[in-house]
Amino acid sequence: MIYLSKIVHSAPVKNIIFDLGNVILNIDYWRTIDAFKSLGAADFESLYTPLAQKGFIDKMDKGMITPAEFRESLRSEVPALRGVSDDNIDAAWNAMLLDLPKSRLDILTELRRNYSLFLLSNTNEIHVAHFDRIVDEVIPGKKMSDYFDKVYYSNETGMRKPDAEIYELVIRENGLKAEESLFIDDLQANIDGAKKVGLQTFLMENGNFWRFLDC
Repeated sequence: MIYLSKIVHSAPVKNIIFDLGNVILNIDYWRTIDAFKSLGAADFESLYTPLAQKGFIDKMDKGMITPAEFRESLRSEVPALRGVSDDNIDAAWNAMLLDLPKSRLDILTELRRNYSLFLLSNTNEIHVAHFDRIVDEVIPGKKMSDYFDKVYYSNETGMRKPDAEIYELVIRENGLKAEESLFIDDLQANIDGAKKVGLQTFLMENGNFWRFLDC
């Protein structure tokens, strides 16, 4: 059995809320930037970086526009992309999504023996479809939601971290006590947002959460 005694030293934890990118799934945002540059978007950083993104990307993350509208917004912003196919745009957008170590899925399975697990990710419809393909490659027949009590994707909730409302949604819908719940993320802004609603927090840095569990 796996316990969090090496990580949590305050109130007992009964629930763990995980971010996805660079917490469970390895991410390299610059691969997407480079992929779009290879398609002709020489200044793609003006639209997207790991810490900032254009408004239409935020809208897709909140489910306010469709993937088709996202692609057309890209083509409108970057004339060089106007002749690029939907499949090539999606491949460039998904280029940031890397591997998912099987050991992490094994640890999630073990953690569920003692904790309720939730996934809370700022993401979009194009990425969500790709997540399950990645999981299936690691463990055939499995999908991301199989490893959590409930999954919360920003594009499905209409909310994004670090806004308080999305953390409060997870707490309220599942009858959690914030002080008994640990939130794990790799971005300080999202950690700060979680603290404001009373969650315990852990900042993921270079996979330190997994190492602290001796895995």
